[in-house]
Amino acid sequence: MTDFLIIGGGIAGISAAARLSELGSVTVLEAEAALAHHASGRSAALYEPRYGAPAVVELSLASEDHFRATENILSPRGLMIVAKADQRDDFETEMRDMQMTRCTLDEARAIVPILNPDTVAMTAYADHAWDIDTDLLLQGFAREAKSRGAQVVTNARVTAIAKGGEGWTVTTGAGEFTGRLLINAAGAWVDEVATKAAIRPLGFTPNRRSMARIPAPGDHDISRWPMVFGAGETWYAKPDAGALIVSPAEEDPQAPHDAWADDMVLAEGLARYEEMVTEPVTRLISNWAGLRTFAPDRVLVIGRDLRDPSFFWLAGQGGYGFQTCPAASRLAADLIGGRPTGLSAALTRALDPARFG
Repeated sequence: MTDFLIIGGGIAGISAAARLSELGSVTVLEAEAALAHHASGRSAALYEPRYGAPAVVELSLASEDHFRATENILSPRGLMIVAKADQRDDFETEMRDMQMTRCTLDEARAIVPILNPDTVAMTAYADHAWDIDTDLLLQGFAREAKSRGAQVVTNARVTAIAKGGEGWTVTTGAGEFTGRLLINAAGAWVDEVATKAAIRPLGFTPNRRSMARIPAPGDHDISRWPMVFGAGETWYAKPDAGALIVSPAEEDPQAPHDAWADDMVLAEGLARYEEMVTEPVTRLISNWAGLRTFAPDRVLVIGRDLRDPSFFWLAGQGGYGFQTCPAASRLAADLIGGRPTGLSAALTRALDPARFG
């Protein structure tokens, strides 16, 4: 019998394991052969704390101290938005919300020289965006959890969940595990886990997002280029290990599964990217997809279930899992441990699953 039984070995589950290991015994159950196989392993890995709904922004900003205190987690990247003439409304909104500074096309092309002067009408830039070393962050939390005795079990796909007098029994491909408190950090599968546990699902929607890796455009040194968004988040591009990741930034609802890129959606997104640059895409190095899972209001869900307080939700990270995980995991542990959270009461209410009735 463990005190805290966590379903899901992505960044949400592993960061929670690290925090909860301060309070008692922890077991993490991961369905795949390795941690962070699904959404966590396919993230764009950017820390831009002003990106998202207000509650997400507050949680992201509350995570900054952890990032700053951990050597080599963040490295400078920067962020740029580019827009066509007919995208002014989206451009102005995003520039304001993310506190970016308008710049001239010449200034933008000095940073990203492949921007197309015939199509790019508006540009804005901010330096408050950083790459996250996601593996370093994940493994740091895993080491912290294991150093306090946490057990991490892989190849442990959940097949059944039952509640008894002492707590929860979870049946997996790796055997049966019991815990007093069940933490649902199962990513795209959170509603399926809830259903297995006879807990009312909250209506999460996994959305596919496809990615393509292409060679550095025009053989430019792109190492210092910012992440570039098309206004309205119709595409984005980000340097990665000498190549460029380009995404159509789609949000197509999907059933939970091991996602793969849709060729047509990828082609349409690459066309939107190509329209705004002077260098064509000549080949793909690779492509993939992940599922970004959102609650109905697109805000994370962190807290005890309204009807069964022995079931704890840590879900709906969407595209914000890595940049919110330090504060989200600390909040989860504080709520479970009955400690002051250090976050605003309004934020805690905004994240509480009770908001869904």
